[in-house]
Amino acid sequence: MNPLSRGLGLAAFVLLSATVTGCATSGGAAPSGATPLVLVAGATGGTGQETVRQALAKGYAVRVLVRNEEAARPLLGDKVQYAVGNVRDPASVAKAMKGATWVVSALGSNSPRDPENKPEYIDYGGVKTLVEAAKAAGAKQFVLVSSVGVTHPDHPLNKMFDNIMNWKLKGEDALRASGMPYTVVRPGGLRNAPAGQNALATTQGDPAGANGSIARADVAAVCIAALGNKAALGKTFEVVGTAGTPPTDWNAFFAGLKTDGR
Repeated sequence: MNPLSRGLGLAAFVLLSATVTGCATSGGAAPSGATPLVLVAGATGGTGQETVRQALAKGYAVRVLVRNEEAARPLLGDKVQYAVGNVRDPASVAKAMKGATWVVSALGSNSPRDPENKPEYIDYGGVKTLVEAAKAAGAKQFVLVSSVGVTHPDHPLNKMFDNIMNWKLKGEDALRASGMPYTVVRPGGLRNAPAGQNALATTQGDPAGANGSIARADVAAVCIAALGNKAALGKTFEVVGTAGTPPTDWNAFFAGLKTDGR
């Protein structure tokens, strides 16, 4: 596991281009009736792909915000709607957001790979743009994948990756201040493994020295379980895998967490 993935608990980075399609829902059947539509940003990353897969398995309609539809199709298949756009372009995000019931953001920058898309523009600016568009479109909930350690300014990864933890916290703060119903998930170090292989341990307040890892599939499971779950609203929490039995009662899982500010 590379240091960026383990230390940040980041969803794999999705580079979004400035190319925007006129149709925000190409390549997938429109949701019918009352089928909830989930918009996933960062869908081609590891956590994003798991989120898409699990949302489809639950019967949700899924729309993905990607830079390159042709490159994304081998990863995400033909059962999703494709919105081609850029989180740095509010107009393209607004088009992609139309009709979305819920939003899951698994965005994460990677400055070493793409210096132009720094954390300031993705982990903060991109998240803020998504939140504003979601609120304007009347989406019911925004689930944000953030990271353990974002409240610690002296985190070594701030020096390594353009203050990434600081910018991720600013993204969280923008969501919390927006008035948008939200859930903020702060995973530990990310690893590739199936969901449901172990228990999930949560903390709140981002305690110093907290560590641990979690399967990307489990992060996705938490995000999907949070959708439409009143017990998950207004809550920010850290989550890692631990020995034990995986959660089966998601209402109890979220109900055991304190609402932010209380």
